[in-house]
Amino acid sequence: MAHVMEDERIWDDRDAVTKALDGDTDRLGLDENSPKTNVEDSEEFGGLYCTSEGFSEALRSVASSPLWNFIGFSLPISSLFSLESSSLKSSDMHYVESEVKRADATEVSPQPEETYVAQFESEYISSSVPLYQEYWMNSLKKDLHRAQHNGLSELVTSMRLPGLKTPPALSPTAVLSPPGLQTKAYALWQELPQVKSLLNSLSAHEIQLQEAMFELIVSEASYQKSLIVALNVFQCSAELKQILSRVQHHVLFSNLKDVCRISEQFLQDMESHLGQHVVMSQVGDIVLNHQQGFQKVYVPYITNMMYQEALITQLLQGNKKFALILKKLEKGPQCQRQTLKSFLILPFQRITRMTLLLENILKRSKGVCSNVRNLTEAIEVVRKIVEECDRSVQQMKRTELLVCLDKLVDFGNVKSIPLITRGRHLIQEGTLKHLIVGGSHKVSIVSRKDVYIHLFNDLLLLSVKSGHRFVVQDHALFPDNVRVEEIKTTILGLAPESFLLCLTKNHSRSSTALILAAHTRLEKETWMKVFSSK
Repeated sequence: MAHVMEDERIWDDRDAVTKALDGDTDRLGLDENSPKTNVEDSEEFGGLYCTSEGFSEALRSVASSPLWNFIGFSLPISSLFSLESSSLKSSDMHYVESEVKRADATEVSPQPEETYVAQFESEYISSSVPLYQEYWMNSLKKDLHRAQHNGLSELVTSMRLPGLKTPPALSPTAVLSPPGLQTKAYALWQELPQVKSLLNSLSAHEIQLQEAMFELIVSEASYQKSLIVALNVFQCSAELKQILSRVQHHVLFSNLKDVCRISEQFLQDMESHLGQHVVMSQVGDIVLNHQQGFQKVYVPYITNMMYQEALITQLLQGNKKFALILKKLEKGPQCQRQTLKSFLILPFQRITRMTLLLENILKRSKGVCSNVRNLTEAIEVVRKIVEECDRSVQQMKRTELLVCLDKLVDFGNVKSIPLITRGRHLIQEGTLKHLIVGGSHKVSIVSRKDVYIHLFNDLLLLSVKSGHRFVVQDHALFPDNVRVEEIKTTILGLAPESFLLCLTKNHSRSSTALILAAHTRLEKETWMKVFSSK
């Protein structure tokens, strides 16, 4: 049995963000070959159900789509958090590498860590319950199958109210089996020994409600099983511990052990309620009781995923020992042919799936039971946790963009200003033509040169691009000191894509104006709209 020490010092990504915001940016070095930043939030998320730009919607979409490998394509999680779809963000890895170097200087020899042993053993869920990956994938396949017959609108509905499936007609009382668990012991609430005597006194709708609640328990048990495998096979692997630095090991597994503990406590409370009240009613109350625990573990874990995926990519590409050890561990019987990546994505899948399960319980409770308490509040609580994950990831991504850009910007002779500031984020960037009208009163000569625009929510930078760097020519506070105007392009003999950009107070506290030209009229309209926004 492998043994490694549990790292009690949790590396908090948001602490690093605070340091970066306070000016400690040298830790996140970036060379001149780093990829440029792009328009914020302009990336499109891949996947089966993606229809929204927001990360909260993306979470729901990705939770319902196969992230790693399914039906012929692969979507790495880094595409959710970085502006390069699948490439390794240098700002991500310089952050990790700087922490690694700092930790390696004082690193001590790894000490044994005991494998994770659950403090609670399920009374109702058989050990044959599948890994959560199987449960989740079977649910997805059933959603896809239903969509093929009922159309996309039904699929979108199923994402919110996934429903439960009707089992074979051989069992007249068997209704709404939890997806993916039909063949497992006690997959159905009505199969519990203490329930069978009650079935004749319950309506079909009441049984459906209990099955929807029981799915929350069964799926949590499946989730708990997968988390324990992830901890004992991968995180507690002495071989991995030997080839990874202390910080690399934590970035890879983050606070997964804390996630597992919270899941265990939640499952214990759910099963305790079932033991006391075989006809359940208080699942909403139990979720609310675990609100703080969920928030405490899921937000930092999901925030860390951008670094987690970047580190895995780097290790697989540059560390043969890591790749070989990982392949051997993944072939172990406990993993059931599941990859490390499929285990690391579990908390992301679970917190988003929980909303769907609770919504289904709420749906089943209407007109059947009036004492299913606090369900609506519980659903809202889980949604807010997902929204906080959204905000945390977006803040981390925005800070990474600022750190990346800060290494590429050269203020030269222009008065420099701190680029990394709390609350600042990039709105749009790109190259426009700066039109300079000269010549005599009879003959006008228009010269053109490229100017690169970085428009933040509170600042405008005008630069000349030199290689991979940006030499700032002027800057102004936005939107207070920036405005745009249409110009009479025909009279001036200018292209119709031209417009006037006015800086009422620039870096030298004077006013100036530039005639800029976009490549197309649509691009012109886009820039004018952005410049006019408040």
